[in-house]
Amino acid sequence: MKVQAIIPTAGCGTRLKSRVPKPFVLIQGKPLICYTLAAFESNAGIDSIVLVGQKERINDLKKIVKEYKVGKVKRIVAGGKTRNESVENGLKEIDKDTAIVVIHDGARPFISQKEINGSIALCKKYEAVIVAVPVKPTIKRVDEKTLTVEATLQRDKLWEVQTPQVFKKEIIVKAHKMNKCDNPTDDSLLVEQMGIKVKVLMGSYSNIKITTKEDLNIAEKILCNIK
Repeated sequence: MKVQAIIPTAGCGTRLKSRVPKPFVLIQGKPLICYTLAAFESNAGIDSIVLVGQKERINDLKKIVKEYKVGKVKRIVAGGKTRNESVENGLKEIDKDTAIVVIHDGARPFISQKEINGSIALCKKYEAVIVAVPVKPTIKRVDEKTLTVEATLQRDKLWEVQTPQVFKKEIIVKAHKMNKCDNPTDDSLLVEQMGIKVKVLMGSYSNIKITTKEDLNIAEKILCNIK
């Protein structure tokens, strides 16, 4: 059963306030994207990778792939204006004989082999799988105009969604074609709109997405603990 990964990295990282795009921000001397690619390169369940990046940075990504010997990257394609468009561009490059598609944020460098393996294994039984963790803080729904609390949500039913998100190929391709959202925040939402149940795999709180400078500081600490 052929498994391919799509890794979108086309985000510019505005909230990170960096001089270089997010994938190229250095963490302990290596570009952020290197850590993400290394996790999928070393995973025996991943047959190949479609890497999606900013059009003007394709050559830079090619250099990184070559320098860090990421042999599973078979295609590097230009992303779109949104994450959704970038994933769609990646889906167009998936092989015809692929059975399962693994979509993972390039800015989540600490994904574990256990989570990759577990999500793929579940997707062989179910049509769609996401990695997620229970939320820790109390969450309130707030009126955006008046900034007053509308409701306190039941925490034990709330989960923070991460990636990878893993799908049967025909399901995720169809979901993107039938997309009714202007800018969906994740791919599983599109599958939910088709009436398909999405299975949840318990993830890890260390599987953070690098978005702000504070996240970079946390990433440095995680790497120190790993070493």
